[in-house]
Amino acid sequence: MSQTPPPSPFTDLDRPPLRARALTTALTGPDGAWRAVEVVAETGSTNADLAVRAAAGEPEGLVLVADHQRSGRGRLARQWSAPVRSAISVSVLLRPGGIPAERLGWIPLLGGVAVVDALRERCGLPARLKWPNDVLVPRDGLPEDPRDGKVCGVLAEVVPGTPVPAIVLGVGINVTQTRAELPVPTATSLRLAGSAVTDRDTVLRAYLRALAVRYRAFVDAAGDPRRSGIGAAYREACATLGMRVEVQLPGDDRVRGRAQEVDEDGRLVVLVEQTGGPVFRPFAAGDVVHLR
Repeated sequence: MSQTPPPSPFTDLDRPPLRARALTTALTGPDGAWRAVEVVAETGSTNADLAVRAAAGEPEGLVLVADHQRSGRGRLARQWSAPVRSAISVSVLLRPGGIPAERLGWIPLLGGVAVVDALRERCGLPARLKWPNDVLVPRDGLPEDPRDGKVCGVLAEVVPGTPVPAIVLGVGINVTQTRAELPVPTATSLRLAGSAVTDRDTVLRAYLRALAVRYRAFVDAAGDPRRSGIGAAYREACATLGMRVEVQLPGDDRVRGRAQEVDEDGRLVVLVEQTGGPVFRPFAAGDVVHLR
């Protein structure tokens, strides 16, 4: 559970609402990346809202973004919150038909790569990924501080019971939070990291355009991480590879070793020392801690 941040001193001039009409114009239509964009002032969870729509038959390509999300969810059922209009809370509805089930694990990783694309190209930040899909940037934008902070989390959820497989891909990006407004010391925001841009509309557009390009290439390649380019792009951006790591598994099981590879199914392959000699172990899920 995240801590409740203190009241924000910011006003509408500092943190304006998203411009729904401009976003729709920029991201939809014949040349747009998405079928429809909906902006709401507040909701519990954009992922939960889209899951309901998906179960009712909503077609692919709907984007739902909230100025304020009261009950944001991350992996392992963690919850998080942010001051009103200080972050980007957005979910998209995907229906990746024709993709083998073993390749669908690339969808959340693909979302992380799209965020990295946007932050590198539009915000001028050296964004990287911690497996599977935490987006890291320099914690305080200071060259003398080598630590990275988490600026974005990604959550992909399969919606059961639909004729065409549906996946809701949600992203939460910290944009203008101050240090006091962040829920944990290991987090950061685009503002704290020294981003060239902290306008949420601009960052949101960059992310959604990058995601559309990555997703279309993935679908056109029938989920092949090589032909789509997502495998190479992910490995290039992944700060976990080569690091000594601890993989925290359900039930408090913990495995330590050196991260060697992300395989063709998006699993993290770790070289684990054990009695009888080192072995390579693939992990499809788990919390990863970089050991220094």
